[in-house]
Amino acid sequence: MNLGSSECISPHWDWCGKKSRTSNAVPSLVYGGDNNKTATCCSQLGFPDSVCKRRPSFSNLRIQNERECLSHRAITPVEDEIPSPPAVDEDPSRITLSTGFHKDLNSLPKPLSAINPSSSSSDRTKVRVAYRGVPGAYSEAAARKAYPKCETVPCDEFEAAFKAVELWLVDKAVLPIENSVGGSIHRNYDLLLRHSLHIVGEVQLIVDHCLLGLPGVRKEELKHVLSHPQALEQCERTLNELSVTRINAVDTAGAAQIVASEGLRETGAVASARAAELYGLNVLAERIQDDPDNITRFLILAREPIIPGTDRPYKTSIVFTMEEGPGVLFKALAVFAMRGINLSKIESRPQKRRPLRVVDDSNNGKATYFDYLFYIDFEASMAEPRAQNALTHLQEFATFIRVLGCYPMDAAI
Repeated sequence: MNLGSSECISPHWDWCGKKSRTSNAVPSLVYGGDNNKTATCCSQLGFPDSVCKRRPSFSNLRIQNERECLSHRAITPVEDEIPSPPAVDEDPSRITLSTGFHKDLNSLPKPLSAINPSSSSSDRTKVRVAYRGVPGAYSEAAARKAYPKCETVPCDEFEAAFKAVELWLVDKAVLPIENSVGGSIHRNYDLLLRHSLHIVGEVQLIVDHCLLGLPGVRKEELKHVLSHPQALEQCERTLNELSVTRINAVDTAGAAQIVASEGLRETGAVASARAAELYGLNVLAERIQDDPDNITRFLILAREPIIPGTDRPYKTSIVFTMEEGPGVLFKALAVFAMRGINLSKIESRPQKRRPLRVVDDSNNGKATYFDYLFYIDFEASMAEPRAQNALTHLQEFATFIRVLGCYPMDAAI
């Protein structure tokens, strides 16, 4: 192979090695609500049942009559890309939707959900950006940082945000991918492979946690604090000093919503200052996170990729798999090192539909290995010959390669 060649990349940047392409089919996905558990039995703490049950619940959905414009060129799938068979819809009477509590309830957008994906009003003069959570979430702040004049559209689930973009209900989606304290959000790595959206940008957001409570309540009066599990962990030092009981919630802004709607005077919430403003709560303490440099990185997703350039620093995200063998991963990473390309992120995820491989060695008997997907971010534009040559070289070791996106790096925090 000529390493100095500059093989052209296909317009949609789908790279496949050693396998044939499949038909142009859009995966039909089934998704449901999270099964978050409370850290403490709410009934023992004197809470009404509504506090414990105040989580989004969804029916399984089969997307029907998908628009022809959503068809994408299919690439050779790995096992994780094959959609699960749709499940039978649950009783719609059991569905509960999260709603906002505000002085004017109608002023807050209602979250998109599986059973009602077009519930939000549309102002097509603005860019519509989907995010997971309710108004006041950190994801909403990231969306507004990326598109200051956008119309933000809340979604009940990460997968609902992906589907909203695919069905042309919104223009973009902004979803978290990693946090400097909590690490990677593995769910979104898996969804990137299952869906056909493209990464067109990134946003880095400083997360400042605040302790919120009802008006007139002092932080010393709190007995319980409600928030997302990661937010509670990131504020462990402050919460230990207050000697409060921690209760898990679906998200930070949702926790503020519950405290305000239920009128829980002995319960606080860890959320953003914007959430306090939206739900009529007081900020009892600011910047209560243990690590002052608490940063979350978000990805911007769209239906079509952007044209990469060389006018500014670019980042490229890919996912690939390889056959098992000694030194194979080293060889794969060396294709970037030998061309002076810096790797800013590497993440491995087991293939869910083929988690183990059995190897029969005549000398040592049988052994089992995990089959992995490798996600890599490297600092180079696909418009550069060195990036094109690196991926051409990588095809010698990889059984599957897909470029998830090439996009400008976010250097502003």
